[in-house]
Amino acid sequence: MIPSKFPFIADEFNGKRALVTAGTAGIGKAVVTRLLDGGATVITTARTKTNVDENAKLKFVQSDLSTSEGCTSVVREVISHYDGIDILVNVLGASAAPSGGFIKLSDEEWQKELNINLMAAVRLDRGLLPSMLQQGVGVIIHVSSIQRKLPLFEATLAYAAAKAALTTYSKGLSNEVGPKGIRVNSVAPGFIETSAAEALIERLSKQSGTDMQTARQELMKSLGGIPIGRPGRPEEVAELITFLVSDRALSINGSEYVIDGGTVPTV
Repeated sequence: MIPSKFPFIADEFNGKRALVTAGTAGIGKAVVTRLLDGGATVITTARTKTNVDENAKLKFVQSDLSTSEGCTSVVREVISHYDGIDILVNVLGASAAPSGGFIKLSDEEWQKELNINLMAAVRLDRGLLPSMLQQGVGVIIHVSSIQRKLPLFEATLAYAAAKAALTTYSKGLSNEVGPKGIRVNSVAPGFIETSAAEALIERLSKQSGTDMQTARQELMKSLGGIPIGRPGRPEEVAELITFLVSDRALSINGSEYVIDGGTVPTV
């Protein structure tokens, strides 16, 4: 049986200030919830404001992080409201490239994929790392993807390449700032059944005239299969991320953790 809610150490994030990007849905929302449960003060971002109940512990900033201006505005809000940050979780990632393989990917499409899947993290780090370095402590998590190892060429080749770059960047950054008290790690999810994924499954179900479970199984098969027999859940990824940003993981730096139910077929 899969637990609906994971146990947590009460107040383990009391006094911590966290920024979680893409925090209004999916993995990002699960991370926001988990950090709030642990006592953190959280600021989150998205292009549109949906289902965000702002309070003393949670602040929302509407911003397009695929642009330099959007990242700058978020950094400005974080510094002005919290005078810095202790935890940065960059969940943001997406692909809107057309299908049809590499020939359909123009320079513009490549740049879009790089901006949202790589440069948003780079720009936020550049804006927020100085305050972390000044205080001598902090944690950064970049959410990558197993597609960096299993690129799908039909529609998400540029996305996969950008996520591969994000993982390499994370490793290099960890080597630079680790000795200065800042830990940097990446997390690579596989197929996670977010609300967006559920909508896709429902659409595939209607197109094929099958039920949701059959459509889900066919989608998993198209990805090469998932040995545990199901997609992951956002809260499962959030639990991994929460562990990595906690003091329980003080010696973990420069690593990537795959959470894909066994999809990647290599060790």
